[in-house]
Amino acid sequence: MTDKKQRTVLTTGANSGIGLATAIGLAKAGFRSVGSVRSKAKAQQVAAAAKKAGATVETVLLEVTDAAACARVIDRLRPDGLVNNAGFGSVGAVEDVGDDEIRATLETMVIAPIRLARLALPHMRERKYGRIVNVSSIYGFTSTPLSGWYQAAKHALEGVSDALRMEVASAGIDVILVEPGGFKTSIWDENERAVESRKGSRYEGAYRRSLASLKMAEPLMGDPETVARVITKALKARRPQPRYLVGYDARLLAAAEPIIPTALRDLLSRWTLGL
Repeated sequence: MTDKKQRTVLTTGANSGIGLATAIGLAKAGFRSVGSVRSKAKAQQVAAAAKKAGATVETVLLEVTDAAACARVIDRLRPDGLVNNAGFGSVGAVEDVGDDEIRATLETMVIAPIRLARLALPHMRERKYGRIVNVSSIYGFTSTPLSGWYQAAKHALEGVSDALRMEVASAGIDVILVEPGGFKTSIWDENERAVESRKGSRYEGAYRRSLASLKMAEPLMGDPETVARVITKALKARRPQPRYLVGYDARLLAAAEPIIPTALRDLLSRWTLGL
């Protein structure tokens, strides 16, 4: 096992929220922290935030859905650790979401992270050490109306991560799922814009109720740094856990999932959203 100060960790989607907090947190913990962003302007934002925090974060320009670009970045960095965080909010009733939007959601939040993991594996096998952290969500194992395809992506990410974890364990590589609840990130602004794009939908009233509920819950949401600390802990641990639930709401929902009958959960969700 190499010294942590020599380890390179690539965090995708590092320009804001959990990704930015993670890239800075890893740098402060002694890792060589590299964050992927999609523009030079975002790279400058990362550099400014890192400087303010007293840390050094390198950046690479990367569109995670570009397979050739992913291969170039991984071959150049040869990372010891990979934090797959890039993603976006996807709000829409199943009936409202078209094929192109579905493909973009699955490409960004399922295919891209596993592609990056697959590309990193040979380098990790070579040194008999590696950590792959896939940032999922509480919606990786529970579902609510109006974001079915986001939840489908997170369910899929969890399923393939579980398989990969067992496949590469003997090579000294750990695959870790981090499952946050509600935290103050730009995903909620993205959700609001998505709802605006659904005007005229038969579910418009339900979308409005959902947004109102989020607004009420926003003061209770945690800071992204909380998730970043858990990711850093997982990368530093001698024996990391396969899963880390982060947030009181995530732990509560996880505990309630096997106890509350499906029919009752459905009824409560429908009543809350007026469905």
